[in-house]
Formats: sequence, structure tokens, C-alpha cells
Amino acid sequence: MDIKEEIEKTVQTLKAGGLILYPTDTIWGIGCDASNETAVQKLLQLKGRISDKGLILLLDQPGRLASFVRDVPATAWDLIEFSDKPLTIIYEGVYGVADSVRASDGSVGIRITKNEFCQSLVEKLRKPIVSTSANISGRPFATAFADIEEEVKSGVDYIVNLRRDERTEMKPSTVLRLKINGQIEFIRS
Repeated sequence: MDIKEEIEKTVQTLKAGGLILYPTDTIWGIGCDASNETAVQKLLQLKGRISDKGLILLLDQPGRLASFVRDVPATAWDLIEFSDKPLTIIYEGVYGVADSVRASDGSVGIRITKNEFCQSLVEKLRKPIVSTSANISGRPFATAFADIEEEVKSGVDYIVNLRRDERTEMKPSTVLRLKINGQIEFIRS
């Protein structure tokens, strides 16, 4: 199957409020339209996760941050530009997304993906996409498609038909909290 066809099918699922299982720039993820509260609730239910922890969102380019974050700290631009590994930054003052995407303190983790497939999804959808690990909450995350539990596979509306045979050990992104004043706190490295 070609990548353009996969992008079209995946975007159709997202626009319809469905859940996707897809390869990201890190590990396999469960995703949905980050602005669709019903889809986000469905995703949280599948994972067995409460919404107070917040979710990670993907954007396709740094310039789109200002469309969802009220005050992007100046430090963020340098961190994004010079990071050579996938980096998720937790921002305060995020808007234009479903309420259940936010952590209890109102913050949201956002990663500018450098993965061609994920960039294309966000660009075509014109909205951020949720990207949470493809596992049930509290269980180990899968580093390859073959390791994803059947419960997760059967709980989504579309499974992307790319990179399913890869056995490379993928890792989650580095996560840091960036305060408006520029202070940085590493959450996961």
C-alpha cells in the first residue's frame, strides 16, 4: 500500500472521530483528533486512563505552535530547532483542543514531529493529533507493532498499514516542562 493512500484512509478515520493505531517518530501510538472531545474520551477509555495526566499532541511544524499555545516561551524555539531526538515540551496556556487532552494543571505536551507520515497526517487534518503509547495504562509500551496487545488493536477504528514488520527498538520521546519564565524541568529523558 502506498503512503498517500494510507494518509487518506487515516485522515478520514480521524475526521470521523475514530481512533487510529499508527507508527510515530518514536513508538507506535494510539491517536485521534485532539480537538474532538468524544474521540479523546474514547481513547482514554480504551487505555483505561484518567484524563488528569494529560496527553501528548503532535504538530507538523514549529510555526503552528502559536495557533495552540498562548505564550510560547522563547526557549522553546531553540529547543525544537536544536533537538536531534524526538522532544515533547509541556506548555501552559494551550487552547483549541479538547478539555480531556489537558493535564489537571491545564498543561499539554506537544511534539513537533519530524516523521513524514505523521507530518502529513497533521497537515491534512489541519489539527493536532493525540499521540499516546499503544498500550493499556500501567502496562509496558510496545516497541514494535508485533508487541501491541490484541485488546488495543481491536479497540481502534483503523490500523495504519506501514512499518508493521519493523523490529527496531523504538523509544518514547524526551519530555520536559517549559515554564513561561523559561525554567526547564525534565520529566522523561
